Amino acid sequence: MLLTTIDVIPGKNYEVLGLVKGNMIQSKNIGRDIGQGLKSMVGGELATYTQMMNESRAAATKRMVDEAEELGADAVVGLRYSTSNIMSTAAEVVAYGTAVRFI
Repeated sequence: MLLTTIDVIPGKNYEVLGLVKGNMIQSKNIGRDIGQGLKSMVGGELATYTQMMNESRAAATKRMVDEAEELGADAVVGLRYSTSNIMSTAAEVVAYGTAVRFI
């Protein structure tokens, strides 16, 4: 499965199958919050949260790819990510794009 942020793949003809998306909502862990709260006082990367968001992004991408494969897609063009807070202790990552099949 080809994933690309560009809207047109040079040299490829394809038909549009439609919008595909995947999401992941991840809640914070109280143990992580304490350690990361202390880290934020002195500055630097919050590595535990970086790892959590990377895992969430990977899960959202996989769900989007699964949806594209169900449509028979060869690629997803115009891939984008979006994040939002669902509540003070949870964040959502959404991966979305346009599923296409090469012709």
